[in-house]
Amino acid sequence: MKTSPENPYYKLFFNQKANQFKVANSTYNERLQKLDAIQRAVEVTFRNDIKDALKKDLGKPVVETEMTEIYQIVGDIKHAKKYLHKWMRNKKVKTPLSMLGSSSYIKYEAKGVCLIISPWNFPFNLTFGPLVSAIAAGNTVIIKPSEMTPHSSALMKTIVETVFTEDEVALVEGKVETATQLLQLPFNHIFFTGSPVVGKIVMKAAAEHLASVTLELGGKSPTIIDETANLKAAAKKIMWGKFMNCGQICVSPDYALVDETVKDAFIKECKSWLKEYYGENPETSDSYGRIVTTKHFNRLNAHLDDAKSKNATINSGANSNKDNKYIDPTIVSDLSDDASLLEEEIFGPIYPIVTYKTLDEAIDYIKEKERPLALYIYSKSKKNIKKILNHTKAGGTCINNNIIHYSNHNLPFGGINNSGIGKSHGYYGFKAFSNERAVVKQHTFGIAELLFPPYTNYKEKIARFTVKWF
Repeated sequence: MKTSPENPYYKLFFNQKANQFKVANSTYNERLQKLDAIQRAVEVTFRNDIKDALKKDLGKPVVETEMTEIYQIVGDIKHAKKYLHKWMRNKKVKTPLSMLGSSSYIKYEAKGVCLIISPWNFPFNLTFGPLVSAIAAGNTVIIKPSEMTPHSSALMKTIVETVFTEDEVALVEGKVETATQLLQLPFNHIFFTGSPVVGKIVMKAAAEHLASVTLELGGKSPTIIDETANLKAAAKKIMWGKFMNCGQICVSPDYALVDETVKDAFIKECKSWLKEYYGENPETSDSYGRIVTTKHFNRLNAHLDDAKSKNATINSGANSNKDNKYIDPTIVSDLSDDASLLEEEIFGPIYPIVTYKTLDEAIDYIKEKERPLALYIYSKSKKNIKKILNHTKAGGTCINNNIIHYSNHNLPFGGINNSGIGKSHGYYGFKAFSNERAVVKQHTFGIAELLFPPYTNYKEKIARFTVKWF
């Protein structure tokens, strides 16, 4: 893929490229000042503007904005500031006896010019989260946010321009063609959050320049509720995790796998908590959001129409209002195997219930699908929990809870295969934007010099001795 000067972002990219070593060699204190500036902007200066923008774009309740956007960003920054000095230090490693006379260490250096392509569902969190890691690691960054949340994108541009010069961090708005033009440039690292379909396009573009990638994708994250689970507690947490942000969360519980003996009791508890959270009419609730665009509204209604046409049972909800892009918190069961709700990531407020007779059956059901970003387990049985963990694969797992693993900055966050490549958050985010450079320093005469040419029988004996004993 050739980089052309006619590319509208050519100059911006190469200005950052020219500035990359200055930024990469910034001190701990200089990076700390930048992190402080982002924190002030999000936590103080633009806090109310962030709430207003998300209300306009997603109908997002204020408490959800505080909890899932502002808290997450500020938490990322505080964690980075606490540990950055340690992360930036050279890491000494052991040197084998065969290299006597030398020492070895790992130098964490910035990858260079990075591209962050962020999504619409948590626009501030999923833009500034990776940016915090990129800044901590000493990179220059170009950001392309989603065009589906225009108020949030415009505000983020203002925040970025307030804190940074564009030769260090710049945000460009635009639609698909903007992302396409950016992907033509030879970035050193690309951090993308979005769907697996678009993730493949990003990875293909990155391969043209051999750029490294972090892909935060998604997929169908299952929840297993076995016969030992505390159904009341499980339903309470699942209904919260599923319908937060109107179900538009990459780690949302996508569907339930419920032991058939507790299905009815579980659904009853779920309906009870939905009423507790959102009242008799969730459309009038200040605690419930909206679908991001009419296109996604139509997509979700198509899923419901497909389920109804195949005689699924609507246990709760399914009402909608196109005028304000509203869809009920909806629970669906008795789905046919070919229902679209069971084939595609839902990314909306619809929760399918699938039953199983044995735990092996549930595990096999998960293994037949792509590896998920998250897998949730509700059980009191240590044996069952261990069996599920050992016979499934996922980016992350919560036991007797859901989605909260995202908030632990000490844990790596990311998927596996179809649900993502690479990890982020905290130290893992710092590493994602860093090159671990291997350094060996020779101090005195090295044993290896004894084996330099010309090769003699004596040197062959030394080599054999080295292989055996060193």
